[in-house]
Amino acid sequence: MSDTATLPLDAETKVAERPADHEAELRLWLRLLTCTTLIENEIRQRLRTEFDITLPRFDLMAQLDRAQNGMTLGELSQRMMVSNGNVTGLVERLVSLNLVERKPAPNDRRAMIVTLTPEGRRTFRSLARTHENWIADIFSGLEPDEIETLMKLLAKTKTSARKAIDAEDSE
Repeated sequence: MSDTATLPLDAETKVAERPADHEAELRLWLRLLTCTTLIENEIRQRLRTEFDITLPRFDLMAQLDRAQNGMTLGELSQRMMVSNGNVTGLVERLVSLNLVERKPAPNDRRAMIVTLTPEGRRTFRSLARTHENWIADIFSGLEPDEIETLMKLLAKTKTSARKAIDAEDSE
């Protein structure tokens, strides 16, 4: 037996040297990715077809709906996990549609506070009700107890992923 056989393998080496050891995890990852992509693509298509709005614009409006006092572009960027440039473009388009407005931040003239206009709030709430119905329809094949079990498993999955990412970041 060689010295390397007794050393623990990191995840990347395990996958490369013994892919069968991670077949279940890889299949799980692909299943999660497929489900996410399938649902996201359907929601994107429905938003575009029925409301002529993109999913990123909907997401930005959702963030603003939760923030009664508005948000800076930087806060929106962080919450949406996209660049400031992406947020700026989304905001510009929504301003042109009179769905959001920008005002200078009271404490920092360089920063802009973005808020939904009254029309934007009404529009978003209508979109959100329809969106909620679409999601319910997409998951209608699951029983309530199955949804609860899946939620618990996904919470555990999220914790596992965060723990692995934090461990990798600390190395």
